[in-house]
Amino acid sequence: MSTRLAPAHSAVQDVARGRRRRTRRRALITGVLAAAVLVVFAASLMVGNTFYGPGEVLRVMLGQTVPGASFAVGDLRLPRATLGLLSGLCFGVAGVTFQTMLRNPLASPDIIGISAGASAAAVIALIVLSLDEATVSVFALVGALLTAGAIYLLSNRGGFAGTRLILIGIGVAAMLDSVVTYVLSRAATWDLQTAMRWLTGSLNGATWQTVVPVAIACLVLVPLLLSQARGLGVLRLGDDSAASLGVRVGRTRMVLIIAAVALLAIATAASGPIAFVAFMAGPIAARIVGPGSSLLIPAGFVGALLVLTADLIGQFAFDSRYPVGVITGVLGAPNLIFLLIRMNRSGGAL
Repeated sequence: MSTRLAPAHSAVQDVARGRRRRTRRRALITGVLAAAVLVVFAASLMVGNTFYGPGEVLRVMLGQTVPGASFAVGDLRLPRATLGLLSGLCFGVAGVTFQTMLRNPLASPDIIGISAGASAAAVIALIVLSLDEATVSVFALVGALLTAGAIYLLSNRGGFAGTRLILIGIGVAAMLDSVVTYVLSRAATWDLQTAMRWLTGSLNGATWQTVVPVAIACLVLVPLLLSQARGLGVLRLGDDSAASLGVRVGRTRMVLIIAAVALLAIATAASGPIAFVAFMAGPIAARIVGPGSSLLIPAGFVGALLVLTADLIGQFAFDSRYPVGVITGVLGAPNLIFLLIRMNRSGGAL
């Protein structure tokens, strides 16, 4: 009897050891990503027209007055870097939520039209209605939520289908992009410059007033999405399998969509639709972390790292300064082509 049980017991031990190794590896990689984010965040505070050392930056952050550094670091660089970190985190978490839920790396909010909804609403608010920036942010938030709701309702005819949602989202994005183009074509020069700066995605002019809403969104919505991580992972198996495993499919999907769209919309309202961050963060995190675990936190760190690094490159790597959205767009376009080729060869799993 004991001889027959020995192989089974050994197999269970092997599975447990493998699980522990994967858990340790995931924790190590997540820690490395967090450390990399902190390093780039610190570099964003130190590097500029004038370099300030770590000691001076730390004194400013502790509330001490340091000639020159108090203004440059405390009033300019710190809000900018904080907005970049939080926006990147929001884009990464929201993007991987959609990609995992719909089981397709192309199901990113900036591919399926949600970011386009925020952009169209913001451009109308800026150019047609001539509203102030605070109200433009509200319009962007409402535009993203309404667009997501419309896409979900249109794709939910006769049952939910991820592929249908993606295709409808791409069509809605094209329609909203044409609205943006039409409004821009009729804009005055001064309004056009403001709108294009917002549409490009930029951290210029970041203040604590723009940071606070994004920070609140992270504190509320990221834990909400983490609480649904198990249900999100099970949804990758399909609705029938998820329901048989005890997941309330409709409720879980609705919570995930609302939380992810709100996270994306609030970040977009603060920093503009920074191109391809939500799209790239999930696949990069998946390749680094490996299969079998939630990608929410790693993708959030990858998103923050992308935005902070791209902002540093845009500010100091060239003779001219470029908004962060220009750099992420340059990085994201070849990544999209690579992902399309990879999906064509091996299928569409994240």
